[in-house]
Amino acid sequence: MINLLNYMSKEMVVLLVAAVPAVELRGAIPFGISMGVDPIKAIIIGMIGSMIPVPFLLIFLEPIFEKLRKNSYMKKIVDKLINRTIKRTSTVHKYKAIGLLLFVAVPIPTTGVWTGAMAASLLKIRFLPALINIFIGNTIAALIIAYLSNVVASI
Repeated sequence: MINLLNYMSKEMVVLLVAAVPAVELRGAIPFGISMGVDPIKAIIIGMIGSMIPVPFLLIFLEPIFEKLRKNSYMKKIVDKLINRTIKRTSTVHKYKAIGLLLFVAVPIPTTGVWTGAMAASLLKIRFLPALINIFIGNTIAALIIAYLSNVVASI
């Protein structure tokens, strides 16, 4: 894997890092900046990379979960994941699409686009409002992370 990364551009690495669950743009932007990618470019690439999985998650997550739940072992894992997501997304549950935007905008672990898309899917928020609010929340999170990255870098 490390050898493969040696053949990729810094920008491609930032894009791929941003698409990884849990890391997303919260890790990709500072990582890109630390590798010498222009901060504006790191923000844009990080946002694109983190948004790539979102439409697929919104469309396919529920059917995949339904299929996985037919297996007793997988049912336990899926149910645990669903329960954990529902617990962490009370704001989304209460305020729906706007809650989703706020949830994704807060740049702390477990509040990114992957969890947001999962919450939107589980709470049956329609595709377009979910996608738009996840994008806006992701944009806010990207700006916060970029600001924090520059503040830390200047210390």
